[in-house]
Amino acid sequence: MNSLKILWTEYHQAVWLDNIRRSLVEDGGLEDLIRTDGVRGLTSNPSIFKKAIADTSEYDAQVADLLKANSEIGVEDVYEALVIRDIRSAADLLLPTWENSSKTDGFVSLEVSPELADETGATIEAARRLWKAVDRPNLMIKVPATPAGIGAIEKLIADGINVNATLMFSLGDYEAVAGAYLRGLAAAEDPSGIASVASFFVSRVDTAVDALLEEIGSDRAMALRGKAAIANAAAAYTRFEEIFHGRDFAPLLDHGACVQRPLWASTSTKNPGYSDVLYVEELVGRETVNTIPTATLEAFRDHGLPRDSLAEWQERASGILAELGELGIDLDEITLRLQREGVQAFKEAYEELLESLRGKMAQLKA
Repeated sequence: MNSLKILWTEYHQAVWLDNIRRSLVEDGGLEDLIRTDGVRGLTSNPSIFKKAIADTSEYDAQVADLLKANSEIGVEDVYEALVIRDIRSAADLLLPTWENSSKTDGFVSLEVSPELADETGATIEAARRLWKAVDRPNLMIKVPATPAGIGAIEKLIADGINVNATLMFSLGDYEAVAGAYLRGLAAAEDPSGIASVASFFVSRVDTAVDALLEEIGSDRAMALRGKAAIANAAAAYTRFEEIFHGRDFAPLLDHGACVQRPLWASTSTKNPGYSDVLYVEELVGRETVNTIPTATLEAFRDHGLPRDSLAEWQERASGILAELGELGIDLDEITLRLQREGVQAFKEAYEELLESLRGKMAQLKA
């Protein structure tokens, strides 16, 4: 059987595609991935949309139509119109998955503007507006797990809006997001039917930690390369099991609430010395999601070897994380910096996208 399908059929891990563009959703590509590889969801972010919109001509016709209808339309309104069309199309293709999974899978994620990452009220307002504009039950609004984002996540869940809590790098981030989800469900009029995932970023942790290990250069340090990110994720998965299969969640479960699945993000391999499917093979666990970029998805289909790997890493995680501390590596400091850098990277991608759109709009007006 296809290795990607095995992740679901044998290990109950959902594969989501970490990519979107107009041709993919409208020319049959996403439909093929759903049918052939068992893809069960899709995620997007400003960097992905920048590549899709700024680097192709696939959106030019719609931009021209928008300008024809309103020559004074703003660039952000044009961006949202382009994005909403793609998100709706993808959501419609994944709607059967959502329906057949009792509304627990088949989601498409759309991120609020990264410019709002430090503004709770503005994030809530933007999320509500996007939720209403897209008007698809299998939409998830992506909100970063910044201090301001945590409050927004809680309120949006209480409102009954599906949330993808993103840009999580540390166990502290995970604890905060899970707490916000539980409080939001408790405040919701009806907790059943509200879905959420906790997006935990992986490969960037190894990139940062490996650089420090190589500076240390001892045999002990070098033996830990390529292990920090997976151990970090495994520790979060252990907390997921404790929280959502323990006493705290039981009353909500009795009222039909869904667990908030961990989602492994940033799972393309950055170090060419590592396996190109490292962060897929080593993060297989029940009730999880792996959102996989196209190239990594194709590689795993070709030579990936699924196994119950997260259970193995759970046994080793605390020891690995302790060793890093003994070597003087402050993982909390690293992950806080990575979250800030992640927010900044998405802001820059968003700004570059808007600038490119302004240029296209000016050309079309001329």
